[in-house]
Amino acid sequence: MSLDNAFWLAGVVAEAVVLGLLVYRRVWRTLPVFCVYCAWNLFSSAAAYAVFRFFPGSYVKAYLAEMALDSALEFAVLVELAWSVLRPIRASLSRSAFVVVGAFILALGAAIWPFAVIPGFGNLPPEFHVLMRLEQTTSILRVLLFLVLAGFSQLLSIGWRDRELQVATGLGFYSLVSLAVSMLHTHESTGPLYIHLEQIVVASSICSLLYWIFSFAQEEAERQEFTPQMQSFLLAVAGTARATRVALTDSSSAKGRKPREM
Repeated sequence: MSLDNAFWLAGVVAEAVVLGLLVYRRVWRTLPVFCVYCAWNLFSSAAAYAVFRFFPGSYVKAYLAEMALDSALEFAVLVELAWSVLRPIRASLSRSAFVVVGAFILALGAAIWPFAVIPGFGNLPPEFHVLMRLEQTTSILRVLLFLVLAGFSQLLSIGWRDRELQVATGLGFYSLVSLAVSMLHTHESTGPLYIHLEQIVVASSICSLLYWIFSFAQEEAERQEFTPQMQSFLLAVAGTARATRVALTDSSSAKGRKPREM
């Protein structure tokens, strides 16, 4: 068995174990989108192998479709993780707070988008340009989320036994390796080194899966409440955002009434 086939088989088995643990630990109750994401990864890994072996002419189209859906699910997972971290104060937030969290992450992605270009993109076919930039943007977002959760873990009252930080750690490690390899590809676009670099990316994804297996095999720690200072700060930020939204809505309504009053 070749190394690539061994990696593929190890990845599929690890993904199946992770999905089984998510169901067993009932993680789908708090992180349903992440569970769907893991199920999709398991399905796409098996489907990609089948398409590559039996329908090689359709592999590129299938790969592009898989990349697009994968990036959309990854964005949804990031929004879900950020929202889940706010569990201790969600009862005090408005109904639109979830939309605000999603809009903030979307705006952050839009700010990253112009810089998510790695030299050498111009050598790729046109249909790859947008999807590759989308993949780089989501990778950077995953790394940033991990850094924020790990760096402010004490303020956010989360630890390494909390599912949110466990998920973010696995995604962040794989994304960091993927970004590093993408940069190295600009200096080595063909040859044995290119293949070895891609194998390193696959190996890092397997390491993330093994970390999740170790983490999800254990009971989740009971979620701690935010400190009073952090709770006041987050509620103040949410209040400011809500006040700004209401002011903008009232301003738009006033402008819309002026022509009729004349």
